[in-house]
Amino acid sequence: MDNKTLISFLVFYIKKHFLKLLFAIIFMLISSGLNILPPYLFKTVVDDVLISKNVAMLNIICGAIVLIFGLKAVSTYFQRYLMTQAGQSIVMDIRIALYDHMQRMSLKKIYASRIGELMSRITGDVSTLQGIVTSTIIDLLFNLVTFWGMFAFILYINWRLTCLIVLVLPAVGFMLSFTSEKLRKAGHKVQEHLADITATAQEAFSAIRVVRSFATEDEALERFRKANQANYRALLQSVSIQAILAGAVEVFLIFALALVFWYGGNSVINGKSTPGELVSFIGYIAFMVQPIRTILNHVSALQVGLASAERIYDMMQTPIESTGDHTGINPGRLEGAVKFEDVYFSYEKGQEVLKGITLDVKAGEKIAVVGATGSGKSTLVDLIPRFYDPTAGRVLIDGYDVKELSLKELRRQIGIVPQECVLMKGSLAYNIAYGLDNPDMQRIIDAAEIADIREFIESLPNKYDTEVGERGVTISGGQRQRIAIARAVIRDPRILILDEATSSLDIAVERMVQKAMNQAMNGRTSFIIAHRLTTVREADRILVLENGKFVQSGTHEELLRTGGLYADLYNMQFGGA
Repeated sequence: MDNKTLISFLVFYIKKHFLKLLFAIIFMLISSGLNILPPYLFKTVVDDVLISKNVAMLNIICGAIVLIFGLKAVSTYFQRYLMTQAGQSIVMDIRIALYDHMQRMSLKKIYASRIGELMSRITGDVSTLQGIVTSTIIDLLFNLVTFWGMFAFILYINWRLTCLIVLVLPAVGFMLSFTSEKLRKAGHKVQEHLADITATAQEAFSAIRVVRSFATEDEALERFRKANQANYRALLQSVSIQAILAGAVEVFLIFALALVFWYGGNSVINGKSTPGELVSFIGYIAFMVQPIRTILNHVSALQVGLASAERIYDMMQTPIESTGDHTGINPGRLEGAVKFEDVYFSYEKGQEVLKGITLDVKAGEKIAVVGATGSGKSTLVDLIPRFYDPTAGRVLIDGYDVKELSLKELRRQIGIVPQECVLMKGSLAYNIAYGLDNPDMQRIIDAAEIADIREFIESLPNKYDTEVGERGVTISGGQRQRIAIARAVIRDPRILILDEATSSLDIAVERMVQKAMNQAMNGRTSFIIAHRLTTVREADRILVLENGKFVQSGTHEELLRTGGLYADLYNMQFGGA
């Protein structure tokens, strides 16, 4: 990415807090200006105080020094406070915008990424950028202003000596230019390896039961060790570049200082300049060393920060799903009729998962979709709430192409019960009413009743206010699924999707959940995805998918009489019983 694009990206967020930044810069200029004055006083001390033995002037200079540094302390406080306030606000805006963008990315992109790596963009990259915005940039500006201010003073004091210094500056500038790109690349590697560390640890702890079940702790540790070693090598490469740059610049500065001593000393001896001028000039050179060192350190940090900014920018350029919130149609209350017209879909080009699906589902109809693993069952129903869009063909609800509808309005009228119910941190009431603003308690109770979980919740000491996992209270698999059903029906959706909702439950619990599912499906267009065929017997229609195509359709009894794939699947599960 070119620097112009990157700067435009940062400026977009900086503009909002421009006034705070402006005041911070004003105080920075005041502080920098006060920082430039003390070395010039050396000339006065030597020429007008020590040589002239002027006690009154000595008193004035001592008072001026105290006043200068007092004012500098005040201006530095306001500079740092305002800059930190503005910088933190800018970074907060970027972090929120990044999070908002990432959660709107396509599921295909999210599933193709490691969650730990995505998290590292929000945490590691934004934290690195935070250090740049809140301290590095202002310190860099402060030291640049200080350096050029001091340069102006040494030019005023003795232009001949200044010319000697100028001979060194192009070499320093060349080294900065040469190493900046290398530092940027090294910064990229550091952040990438940090992301890999985060992702590796996140994966290991997410699958800790699997790791322990297969006794692969040593293997997991080795992966984590390799990720850390790669980050270690990248850090050393970055530090090596910084150390070479700092050492080379210091050699050039010492060479310049030696020239100043030699030429300036001869000038004083020959009476061409005063001792005060030489002392003041050398004082400025000594004072200029610190700004130069700070600039070098911050140039290194700035390149690492810009590498993080590039990674954030690249992520925010990832396409997001089109919501249609402003341009999409608001269909009002849907009836729930669903139609697939010659639908094709593939995750990867040339590898079709669905092939020419045509299906007409009436409002209120219960449709079961069965088939072997990988036949396309879940993908089929994922097209209804537009988790994915067909690569060809159309999906319609009540005659509307789902692409034309507001995504938010569409999904509000679709309830989904997944195979694995994830409960959010919070109370049971919060989990049931998840996503609703100020939900009525009666609605929560009614939803729990439909999901056949009300009796269990009201048996708990804190009832609906029970925190998930509070004081060792565990929620069983069957109870989690019924909470998921309550969460799906509380909005009174017109379309209900049950995606392998009982596949992980034992037979006894499955029957209880099936009862809750049957209540939830009443009056709603329902799609039941199932491996276990006990859950699909009462469907109005059972569709059998094989290799992305419908190969059979009918009721449970019709399909058993007809024979074929459904009968084969049934006989495999129940032994012909």
